[in-house]
Amino acid sequence: MQEKGIIISLGCAALAAASVYGGIQLNRAIKLKKAKNTPFVLPEGFTYTAHTGCTNTKANSLESIDAAVKYGADIVEFDLRFAEDGTPVLSHDEPVGGEVSLDEAFRKISENESLRVNVDVKCTTNLAEVESLARKYGIFERIFYTGIRDFDVEAVLKDSPAVPYFLNVDVKKKQDKAYLDSLVKKVKDCGAIGINFNKKSATKLLVDTFRENGLLVSIWTANSEKDIYRLLALSPDNITTRQPDIIQKILQNRND
Repeated sequence: MQEKGIIISLGCAALAAASVYGGIQLNRAIKLKKAKNTPFVLPEGFTYTAHTGCTNTKANSLESIDAAVKYGADIVEFDLRFAEDGTPVLSHDEPVGGEVSLDEAFRKISENESLRVNVDVKCTTNLAEVESLARKYGIFERIFYTGIRDFDVEAVLKDSPAVPYFLNVDVKKKQDKAYLDSLVKKVKDCGAIGINFNKKSATKLLVDTFRENGLLVSIWTANSEKDIYRLLALSPDNITTRQPDIIQKILQNRND
């Protein structure tokens, strides 16, 4: 009888777990349906950026760039660091050797006439070389920086002043107009073209506040349908995603 009781208890627990899981799935489905039904009007010049490693490719690889092109991304993103000799390479962490060089990446990008490049700066050691390589491959007008924090601004303005950049900001009070106005001033004062921030901080008030002040709004990193639909409804200037195929499909269906 005790064994039977244990089996019954386990069976009840499994049913309860299944019920909870089913409820979560239903809630997600309802939220996605609501997001899909929310109308959106995109600003002129809206772009979507393929995050490095998009669609399960290797991060900071040439294959990732190919995937961005395949799924119609306007912009490709990768991480920038420098080897010990100052050579710029594609890497999120400290280089250990074997990384794709920025020279290789820019050469591949130059084969595409319109693809723009978001260089996510993880180190500012030799930014002048980034600008030099971009000019070498005729893509200088198509590059810009993200990943720039307050403490990076001086190096950017000193070594690569001609490259536009977004200021990366950890938004603390996304619904506080006075606070957002102070962020606008901060971004303008440092010479950035706009703000780049985590999707969790995205609100209509934030987007509108920056837009009203002539600054661009770039949001990272939205990967699910629900998140992408929610952000599209806010009308940002750019959404960065590891799933450019999803945004491509959404926009194609919208235009059909």
